[in-house]
Amino acid sequence: MPQPYAAPPPPPTAGGHRPGSPEYRRISWALFLAGLATFAMIYTTQPLLPELSRAFALTPAQSALSVSTTTFALGLALLVVGPSSEVLGRTRVMHVSLFASSVVTILTALSPSWTVLLVLRTLLGLAVAGLPAVAVAYLREEVHPSATARATGLYIGGTALGGMLGRLLTGGVADLLGWHWSIGSIGGLGLLCAVAVRAVLPGSRRFAPARLSLRELVAMNRRMLTDPALLALYGIAFCAMGAFVSVFNAMGFRLAAAPYHLSLAVAGLVFVVYALGSVSSERAGRLADRHGVRAVVPVALAIVLLGLLVTLGGSLWAVVGGLAVLTAGFFAAHGVASGWVAARATYVGRGTAQATSLYMFAYYLGSSVCGTVVGTAWSRGGWPLVVGFTGALLLLALVLSLWLRHVPSLAEPPVEDQGVRAA
Repeated sequence: MPQPYAAPPPPPTAGGHRPGSPEYRRISWALFLAGLATFAMIYTTQPLLPELSRAFALTPAQSALSVSTTTFALGLALLVVGPSSEVLGRTRVMHVSLFASSVVTILTALSPSWTVLLVLRTLLGLAVAGLPAVAVAYLREEVHPSATARATGLYIGGTALGGMLGRLLTGGVADLLGWHWSIGSIGGLGLLCAVAVRAVLPGSRRFAPARLSLRELVAMNRRMLTDPALLALYGIAFCAMGAFVSVFNAMGFRLAAAPYHLSLAVAGLVFVVYALGSVSSERAGRLADRHGVRAVVPVALAIVLLGLLVTLGGSLWAVVGGLAVLTAGFFAAHGVASGWVAARATYVGRGTAQATSLYMFAYYLGSSVCGTVVGTAWSRGGWPLVVGFTGALLLLALVLSLWLRHVPSLAEPPVEDQGVRAA
């Protein structure tokens, strides 16, 4: 009877690529660009919510569907794409995803109606799933263990800059040429990044293709859904991402209303704070290498909560400052937690891509559900109710991260594998 998996070949690069090597630099730059393009496309419509509300006569909750339908479809697709990459390979899935999502984004710019726009945004969620489903698993396989957290932080930093650049470009172009051209510009950016990634990203050298049977797939899912630490990490992803997206969904309406009355382009400037996420995720990865993931995640989540409370201030400086602190903390927490999932899954049993997919499913489910609910919170209670709703989510995430400190590790990794210590 054939084994579910082919025997892995000896790794050609013992221990994976180390920082300073040409391959490590190529991986870092390629995944940085891939993350930038992917998350710019996913959140293209977020700064346009007030404009879409006016253009299609929608409520805030209805306009938020342009983000939520994408993230919900993305979450569902991750459950299929993750296991598929165990057979098809990591790099092939990433390349197809980047090119397909760029084309769909360009088509979205041509939408003649709200219904067509939502259908295309849903298709985008399906197309874009390839990168978040396998990027961390690819890094786990190809990069030396001592640099995994750092490389993951750099990738997450690319997603942060993608979120910033996408929102800045979208808001500025929308003020000048309208929302159709603003979405099209992001599709063009995605296509350029897809070409660059295709040229730069090294092929998988340590990946062993799987002969995945249905029985093994069920067993893999069972392992990834019964480990208490992984379940807690999925919960953190749902709550933290739900709160983060909710804050920025509602922020567009807050800045467009009294007393600020900001235009789309000016309001979009608040997304410059995403640059802090690029820095904080990489820095948090280094701290996790040194002190362990269990120490870093709770501190990062506490910083997110602090930033949220600062936004209760009435001045624009308080709002921007609070968003800056919140963003830095969020990307630090997400960068370390996503790497933690891959590390923990390694000790639970083969299925790193599946565990990462489940984490990202919870991540985008939180974005979809909470990002829509917050529209109702804004309509009924304004910013104080938004803060109350998102603050409760963050408190739950913080409690889960503190509980994780008491969950026993499955194995003690080698000395050089400091980035996943106490997985």
